[in-house]
Amino acid sequence: MLISKFRRIALAGTMLTVVSITTGCAGIDRLSQVGEEPKLSAIENPTTQPGYKPVQMPMPKPETVSYNPNSLWRNGSRSFFKDQRAHQIGDLLTVTVNITDQANFANETQRQRIATEDSGITGFLGSSLFGQRAQSVLPGRFLNADGLMQTDGKGSIVRQETLQTNVAAVVTQVLPNGNLVVEGKQEIRVNYEKRELIVAGIVRPEDIQSDNTIDSSKIAQARIAYGGHGEISDIQQPRYGSQVMDVLLPF
Repeated sequence: MLISKFRRIALAGTMLTVVSITTGCAGIDRLSQVGEEPKLSAIENPTTQPGYKPVQMPMPKPETVSYNPNSLWRNGSRSFFKDQRAHQIGDLLTVTVNITDQANFANETQRQRIATEDSGITGFLGSSLFGQRAQSVLPGRFLNADGLMQTDGKGSIVRQETLQTNVAAVVTQVLPNGNLVVEGKQEIRVNYEKRELIVAGIVRPEDIQSDNTIDSSKIAQARIAYGGHGEISDIQQPRYGSQVMDVLLPF
């Protein structure tokens, strides 16, 4: 009993040491920011961020642009006047994020199986020729087995999400077929809570409205993230120790 207690204490001490090492730097940073507002990130070039990779998508064969002599019109032009919509790297456009998702799922599965096994020998090596006493000694039924299995599973999901906002995005890449790779990030600080909105994806120039806006539903490979951190997020999030215990404990 004493050895098992010592082992538990040693295990708990090891876990606390690991937690303190992994969260030490984060704890020092948080202590240095006590009483201060969360700092906003500096404006940076998205293409220079760690992990950034240029987007590669299937492209059609390139087409040769033909020019008509004595004509003001050129193939691929949208109008005689300059188009103010985003069309090259560095241009800005406004993404209208309008997400209203609602899903209801209900599943139920029932399964039942009953099995009965009964094996025996009615006549064993001519036992019927022997007397009643010999028949009582000889084996009759070898195996009797009964099995019953029942499974009843139920599950339901009810989800409803709504997000409506606007964010300005910058064109980071122009694909060979003319589609634009855009990425935008917005940070809003209210008191001691900072909210972040990130939008990225691929858009067609034809889907950009005349006022240089595009709906989020027309963004291919869309990546939309909305969250933040601050005092409210810290209270809503479980402590580091609870998160570590949830990962390590098998029950």
